[in-house]
Order: sequence, then structure tokens, then C-alpha cells
Amino acid sequence: MTARILVVDDIPANVKLLEARLLAEYFDVLTAEDGFKALDIVANTHVDIILLDIMMPGMDGFEVCERLKSDPKTSHIPVIMVTALDQPTDRVRGLKAGADDFLTKPVNDLQLVSRVKSLVRLKTLSDELRIRAETARNIGFEDYLRMDNLDAAGQVLLIDGRASSQERIIKGLKPVAEVTALSDPQAGVFEAAENPFDLVIISGNGEDYDPLRLCSQLRSLERTRFLPLLLVTETGDEEMIVRALDLGVNDYIVRPLDPNELVARTLTQIKRKRFNDRLRSSVRQTIELAVTDGLTGLNNRRYLDNHLKTLFNRAAARGRPLSVCITDIDRFKQVNDTYGHDIGDEVLKEFARRIRATVRGADLACRYGGEEFVLVMPDTDSVSAAAIAERLRSMIESVPFQLPGTGHSLTITASIGLASNSGAIDTPEQLMKHADRALYQAKNSGRNRVVASAA
Repeated sequence: MTARILVVDDIPANVKLLEARLLAEYFDVLTAEDGFKALDIVANTHVDIILLDIMMPGMDGFEVCERLKSDPKTSHIPVIMVTALDQPTDRVRGLKAGADDFLTKPVNDLQLVSRVKSLVRLKTLSDELRIRAETARNIGFEDYLRMDNLDAAGQVLLIDGRASSQERIIKGLKPVAEVTALSDPQAGVFEAAENPFDLVIISGNGEDYDPLRLCSQLRSLERTRFLPLLLVTETGDEEMIVRALDLGVNDYIVRPLDPNELVARTLTQIKRKRFNDRLRSSVRQTIELAVTDGLTGLNNRRYLDNHLKTLFNRAAARGRPLSVCITDIDRFKQVNDTYGHDIGDEVLKEFARRIRATVRGADLACRYGGEEFVLVMPDTDSVSAAAIAERLRSMIESVPFQLPGTGHSLTITASIGLASNSGAIDTPEQLMKHADRALYQAKNSGRNRVVASAA
């Protein structure tokens, strides 16, 4: 795993030391001697992680971090503050400025590398999701990157075997989160998997369980894989911290706990979780929109072209029947010409609704284009398919379509062409061609009828 790291420090010896350690791990390293140059580098160069000193002349690390996090173009870059200051108030101030973590000088090599690798993994995921969401926005989809409601009270699961420790953490987080506390780690795994928590806090002082094993379990389960984990460790327990970060734990805090630092780290993880949840949701919705017709809500032709091939090949391999019908609204152009395209759209929506009411769970209904729709029916021979198509035709004709805003209704009919994977049909393209020919015949022979392909 490699990445580009920016080291910011006004003392050359500190820069050289961090640079050497990171280069030994094959990271690409950039350096800056002050905050102004650091901001300039980030504005003009791709950077994955920033190691930022606090005590610098002109502009200290707190201000640099605040500027980075307030700019939408750089707010996603993880910032690790590297400082000789080790007071809780300094850590809290840095976290409130947007810092993702602190390393105290002299920097421990294992913690440095583990923390950087952990944040690189997180940023890689975040970058991929951000690119996809930005693409969706650029092509006109809803703005999925809006950051509202990220400050709402969080839901936190605390797994801690000591009642006194539970009480202190619950009291510390009361202003910002609702905490569910459990002593049994296995009950905690079940609770985390079954409920929508924003963060799991795991105490490292478990006498009857291995906290790292618990972290591993939560990372391996599908439902909790992306759930942020905050490990509470004892002073000097560096080996546990390093191993925890390698397992994918998001953050850690060392006892004795400072309430302000606990709140700040908890809020950071909750915000990050909600941000990434929103990005993942945008990816899913983008995929859905890419294969869904925006007007009718049915699958579109892109989805049909890909899925029909799969269904056809599966039916051929299993020796099972597969039928396709193409249906076309009769004289739909007259609807648009007489009542306008907005009424035409309403007719299309209602037509799609009646198709959905007709099809079975295994059937695939798609809008093929314009006023044409396709229904793919797996495990359905030509006789059964003809009965389904006739039921659809009758449902379209029997109930008039209401025309919103006009007070009128309109009788709509449809012509349907049907074909099945029998005889000389060897490909899904041939199947669609035969159904299209049958539709053409239905149109030419009077409309409002179902015609099956002779093939």
C-alpha cells in the first residue's frame, strides 16, 4: 500500500526524520516548512495524508487544519497532527479543528506507520465513493454529497466489562450520543449486527475476552464491516494499538480518559460514518438510476439488454422455456398531439403500473423505449405466455385511463407480440426479433390484440 504523504514542520531535522521513516515504507513524501507552503502544495498537488506540526511561525497547525477542513476540495484529506504537546486540551482543540489523529514527539515508528496505513485505507475507500457520487451529480442526479444532519446525536454501542468504566463513558458522551452498554462481547456482536449504531467503543481491559478478537469479528461480518470502531486502551499498550489499527480499528483513546477528547473522537467517527454511508447510498442509487427508466420506474433497455442474455442462456442450459412479449400502446402519438406530452407521460406511468400488476415475481418488465414495453417471462412456454399477454391486454383496455387535470378519461389499447425460445431461435437477439415481428403483425391486423410468433 502506497500513498503521497505531506510532512509539514518548520524544523528541518524533524522533517528529515519523518521523511526517512516514510520513504523506508515506500511512501511518496512531500515536505513543507510552514503552513502557507503546505496549503499551496495541497491546492496544486494530489496529497493522501498530511502530517502536520502544531507549533510553527506565521500560521500554526490548528489554523492550517481548520483551513484544510473548511475547504470542500481538501476537507476529505486525513490530517495527523505531530507535536511535542501532549495535553488533552491540545488534542481536543486539534480534533475540533478537524484533525484525524495525533502523534506525539518523539514519534514511535510502529504507531506512525500503522496510523498512516490505516488512514490511507480509509481515504482510498472514501475517494472511490466520492468520485462515483460526483459523477452522479455531474450528469444531473440529485446532490448526494450534501452534508446536512451530520451533527445529530449518535447511537453508540459500548462493550466494556467494568461497570464503573461504563458509567464514566456514558456520562462523558451524554451530551452527544445515546449509549447502549453491554458487558458480554458476543451479545455486543449480535447487538451491533442487528441495530443501526454509528460507533462501537470497545474497552481493551476485557478480562474474559480478547478485545482484538472482538474487533476482528466485527470487521468480518457483512453488517458491521463499515461500522467505526474506537478502542479504549491502557497507557503504554502500544502493541495492542498497532495490532488494532492493522485489523481495521478506526481510532483509539488512552486511559485515563479525558471527557473532552472522548467526545471529540466520538463525534469525528460518527460524522465519518454518516458521510461514508451517504456516499455508499449514492453509489447504490446511481446504479439503480442507470438501469431504471426515470418516468415509469421500470427497468430500462440497458438493463434488459444485459439481463435478457443471462436469462436466455440460463434457460438454454437448463432446457427450460423462456418467453418474451413486446407491447406497444396503440395510437399513442394521438394522445400526445391531443392532450400534450405531460398527459402522455401520465398515460405511460399508468400503463407501467398495470404491467407491474400483471407480471409475476420472476418476470422482468422493462420500458423498451417510447411507448414500447417488454415483458420477459422465465420458465414460461408459449401457451402460458399468451394467456399472460392476453390478461395484460384486457387489463389495459377494460379500465379507462384517467387524464389528470382534464376531468376526462381515455380508453387505451395495446398490441402485443409474443415469442418463445423454441424452434430455430438460438440467441436472445433472435428472440426479440421474432417478438417484434409478431408485434408488427398485431399492429397491421387491427391493433388491440396478441399475436404469437410462428417460429
